[in-house]
Formats: sequence, C-alpha cells, structure tokens
Amino acid sequence: MKKIAVLTSGGDAPGMNAAIRAVVRKSIYHGLEIYGIKRGYSGLINREIEPMKLGSVADIIHRGGTILHTARCPEFLTREGQEKAFAFLQEQKLDGLVVIGGDGSFRGAKVLEEAGFRTVGVPGTIDNDIPYTDYSIGFDTAVSTVTDAVNKLRDTATSHERIYVIEVMGRDTGFIALQAGLAGGAESIIVPEAPFDLSEVCSRLMRGAQRGKLHSVILVAEGAASAISVGEEIKKLLQMEVRVTILGHLQRGGTPTAFDRVLSSRLGAKAVDLLMEGKGGCMVGLWKGEIKATPYEEVFASSKEFSWDDYRMASILAI
Repeated sequence: MKKIAVLTSGGDAPGMNAAIRAVVRKSIYHGLEIYGIKRGYSGLINREIEPMKLGSVADIIHRGGTILHTARCPEFLTREGQEKAFAFLQEQKLDGLVVIGGDGSFRGAKVLEEAGFRTVGVPGTIDNDIPYTDYSIGFDTAVSTVTDAVNKLRDTATSHERIYVIEVMGRDTGFIALQAGLAGGAESIIVPEAPFDLSEVCSRLMRGAQRGKLHSVILVAEGAASAISVGEEIKKLLQMEVRVTILGHLQRGGTPTAFDRVLSSRLGAKAVDLLMEGKGGCMVGLWKGEIKATPYEEVFASSKEFSWDDYRMASILAI
C-alpha cells in the first residue's frame, strides 16, 4: 500500500473535514501518497483528483461541510459509469480508497471492492442510520443544532403562548428527533419507528394547557409526517394557535462538536490503518465503545436499532 485516495459522498455532515484531515495526515505520517477525489463518485468518473499535502488540510478540523465537496452521481449507478471509475483508479495506480459517507456511498464502495479495488468506509451522515456504529459523523452536531433551535423557538412560543411544530431531518429514521426531543424537553416526538395518534398528541397538549402551561413544542421527523400537515390538524382539532418551523438543511451545517471532531479523527485514522494492513471491504465504526471494522455485507444486512427505552422515557418526562 503506497498510494491511496479519499472522497466524500452523499449528504455532507459536520466532521467530514476532520475525517479527511485524519486520513491525509495519518497517510503522510506513514509515508503514503494521499490524493483527494473531488465531488464523490462523480469525481472518479470525471477524473477530478488532486494530491493532498499537510497544508491541504490545515485549519479545517473546525469547519463544517467538506473541502472535497460532494455530489450525487446517477452515472455511477450504471455499469458504464462504474467501469469508468474503476479504470480511472487503475490508471492512477491507486492502491486503496477511503469513502466517507452513508449507506449509498458504501454500496458504491462495495461495487469497487467487487471489481478488485480495496476500499474502507467511514460513516458520515447526520441521520445516524448506519448499523454497527454507535454514532456516525455529524449526528452529534446535528442534534446540538436542533436542540439550540428548540431552545430559541421555545422562547417565542412562551411569549405568544403558542404550540410549535418543528420538522427535523433524519431520512427514514427518528434518531435526530428523539435525541433532540429529549434534550429540548419536547412535549411530543413523532418518529417513523412508532405509530402516532394525533388525538393523543392533542390530549397531551390539553392536559398541559389545563395546568397552566403557556406553550408546547412538538418534534416531527421528516420520515414520519409533514410538520405542516401535523400543525394544520392540531389547529383544527384544538382551535389553538399553531406555528410550524421546518429546520431543513441548516441541520447539516455549522462547526462540528468536539465529539464529532474526535470521532472523525479516530475513524479516519483507523481507515488508513486497515488499508495498510491489506484489509478492505468494510466500514469502520464506533461500536459498543470501540473502533471496529464490519464487512459491508453485514452492514447492508442490518438496520440501526431504535432506542425504545429513550422513546418511552421522553414520553414519561413530558407528562
């Protein structure tokens, strides 16, 4: 292993830059040549590559987003696109590739692995929906961002004695909604993993109003329902003033937390170690408190377990 590359793919996540920095500097420390692929798999097809030096990753550990940029690449889903990407890797005489991204990014890495090119995946997605890692890069920061937004919205909700329905990201999962709802003291948390009854949500709101509660906050995961629809239905059922806020892509940006920076650094460094040991076809993750590698096949065959204990506790604490 003498020459490797790194790319970021899929949705950006705070901490990706810290992971790139770790891959680059760990590689240079061990005497490897390290290259950055721009714009994910699109960069492989369009031959966007640049050598990375120590200075290439200076002053980026605290920055959100990704200096390598990221892009969706429908062409890579085709046989022709995959062959172009593989040919480029061979032409550049690269020995391995670190892929930082989510499920779709890892499936692309597996395609390259099956073609005979060594890859290691690093989980980077705010959704935290990748199994075999307790946390994915960006999740902790996204939860902190949502919690901060809830704190601010609660101030105005109290001032105007309103109900606020807040929609958060998470794709098909409710991990962000659950953790931010717990941290922000949300009165109700609506997630795709659990069936919800708006009449029960309204009953909870009424009980709060009867004991003098001036405001309420409801968090809705995007994969469970539309916050706009939920807000309209609550307003119709209770005849109370409701405001809806969709936080959107601001959840992906911002300075990564210390936790995300440390996690990114550990995972990026471990990915380089695995390639140097001649290993590939796997994802590195923080699994049960330890940095471990899991084959792509096991990752794809599983799903992230939802914390029902936390969900029940959030409901109890919001009585």
